[in-house]
Amino acid sequence: MKATNKKRIPTVRESSLCPCKSQLNYGICCRPFHTGKDKPKTAEQLMRSRYSAYFFRMVDYLVETTHPDTRGPGLKGELEKTIRQANWSFLTILGTSRGGAEDKTGKVEFVAEYFVNGEPFELHERSRFKRHKGLWKYLDDKG
Repeated sequence: MKATNKKRIPTVRESSLCPCKSQLNYGICCRPFHTGKDKPKTAEQLMRSRYSAYFFRMVDYLVETTHPDTRGPGLKGELEKTIRQANWSFLTILGTSRGGAEDKTGKVEFVAEYFVNGEPFELHERSRFKRHKGLWKYLDDKG
């Protein structure tokens, strides 16, 4: 029997709206960043992809996208120990400063909502981002 051209059936995750609240499907929004098929072109794209990585508990991506200047040697272990404690539920981008395709630094202010043991919490942060070897990296929350 002759082989036919089979289309890969998308998983529910790929065809669902992205957790970063971009209103795009995960398969075309943050997934290409998570799989290494593409790199964020702006600080906001990196921030959104990191939020989605927390949502899906992708420790390696979070470590990889943290700037070497602020990436402590115990970051991976710390994330592995704590990443399942929070269930992330909503992201609101409040504003950006710089962080465009041609910039070297940028800031993203956001509010991320999450639950711990069923109790709601909010994280309001002004994240700083900085390029490292041409790629956007999360620097810190001191923006």
